[in-house]
Amino acid sequence: MAAAGPRRGPGSAPAVGALRLVLLLGAALGPARAAVYFQEQFLDGANWHKRWMNSEYKPDLGKFKLTAGKFYGDPVRDKGLQTSENSKFYAISSRFKPFSNKGKTLVIQYTVKHEQKIDCGGGYVKIFPSNLDQKNLSGDSHYYIMFGPDICGSDTKKVHVILNYKNKPHPLKKPIRCKVDGYTHLYTLIIRPDQTYEVKIDNEMVASGNLEDDLDFLPPRKINDPRVKKPSDWDDRVQIDDPNDVKPADWDEPEYITDTSARKPEDWDDSVNGEWHHPMVKNPLYRGEWKPRQIDNPNYRGVWPHPQIDNPNYSPDFSIYSYENISIIGLDIWQVRAGTIFDNFLITDDEEYAEDFGDETWGETKGPEKEMNIKQTEEEQQRQRATEEKYFEERFKKKAERKTESRRDRSVRNALKKEDL
Repeated sequence: MAAAGPRRGPGSAPAVGALRLVLLLGAALGPARAAVYFQEQFLDGANWHKRWMNSEYKPDLGKFKLTAGKFYGDPVRDKGLQTSENSKFYAISSRFKPFSNKGKTLVIQYTVKHEQKIDCGGGYVKIFPSNLDQKNLSGDSHYYIMFGPDICGSDTKKVHVILNYKNKPHPLKKPIRCKVDGYTHLYTLIIRPDQTYEVKIDNEMVASGNLEDDLDFLPPRKINDPRVKKPSDWDDRVQIDDPNDVKPADWDEPEYITDTSARKPEDWDDSVNGEWHHPMVKNPLYRGEWKPRQIDNPNYRGVWPHPQIDNPNYSPDFSIYSYENISIIGLDIWQVRAGTIFDNFLITDDEEYAEDFGDETWGETKGPEKEMNIKQTEEEQQRQRATEEKYFEERFKKKAERKTESRRDRSVRNALKKEDL
């Protein structure tokens, strides 16, 4: 497991090591409740291969590479796992010491950068139990939690929050929109022992609530009383037919009429084709079925409130939030256009530590990353303008040369004509 703490500024290697030690000691001694189960920043180069295992469930899975991407805030700290092949499934995971979040807060956090301006593909992580066969990790593998952004076309731009309960995945009913601007963003999921949850993007809360209320784990607490029926005189029609509206006398017209202008073809043989009839055509006077206009119902009483009773099938479960033997984090995704970078993974039981870790990593490099991208964009625009100017300059030069040659040819022809005369 890579348990490298957050770093402040580019700094030297000794300074970084000292800061890492301070942060780890702070996590261990400062807030006594803090426990860091998994932390990965890919700060040790190629050694990440020792901690992460590629799935082998199919031979043509996409490959990950370690890179900071085309633009970044820090060339070392911003290195992460990047998808590198278009239109591929990806499956990779990392194992850590098993733990249970029973009676404790669970925080799952990481950063995602869709620098390729992804058109369709996942950017989410999955949390697995310790019995996962990592070499056969696939979309069918049993997982505890699935969390993170998913983008496909203009319709799907959401953050998944899916929790497994009694071997069945339950998605969050609230829609959460993910970031789509191509920069690195910090995604955080917090699950608390009081069965509340919180979703943050860039350390700002975007959704919160109660697990039981916002995910369909349990039957509803209340149901309609089956012994009570709506009163027969309860009128819940918002509008009714206007009794004073009368159908016009000339309304009824057939939808189709006989085309009397048609003539029997000269080559029509009744013995072969049967008796000839005038064809039917659409009646231009047909107006469809008449319906009286609608007016507000003067007797409207609103929607009938069905009395509620306690659901006899409901039984509270105060362990919905809890999982045993949490031991693996993985990426199991499909991407049409590759280029997404995953970094700064963190699993802890301390919300404050997670927020500080986000500020020390993503928070310190997001500004320089954006500045570098803007600078690259401006430089690319300048190169494009220079290329276009050179192209038009060469076209203008060639056109001028052709005109000069044309004038020279005309002068020669005129001189020859004078000599002939």
